[in-house]
Amino acid sequence: MARIRIAWSSGEVTANLRDTPTVVKLLAVLPCDSRANTWGEEVYFSMPVKAGLEADARQVVDAGTICFWVDGNSLALPFGPTPVSKGDECRLASKCNVLGQIEGDPRRLETVRDGEAIRVELAGN
Repeated sequence: MARIRIAWSSGEVTANLRDTPTVVKLLAVLPCDSRANTWGEEVYFSMPVKAGLEADARQVVDAGTICFWVDGNSLALPFGPTPVSKGDECRLASKCNVLGQIEGDPRRLETVRDGEAIRVELAGN
């Protein structure tokens, strides 16, 4: 199982990834730099990856799930409710591919600011 580190000026998270076609495409472009966007309690950012929806794509996921938003060619990292959530759920803008899970507390993503530089790279085991 692959691990990635997602880092920004005031913090970082590490995530365990599943073995999926989208993960293979993601790993092939790392390391990669992007600019963060925030949407409610979600951080998302574009990646140079194109993928179709996978069979287990979902719109509602657990906090800390690493998702790939096919419509926006972006990684989506929900850690709480978004503007389209019902209650406390993590609801994405549309169905996304589920790539993995953040280790530890996903609320560390609260410190990411809109427009902030963000880097995704392989993490050591």
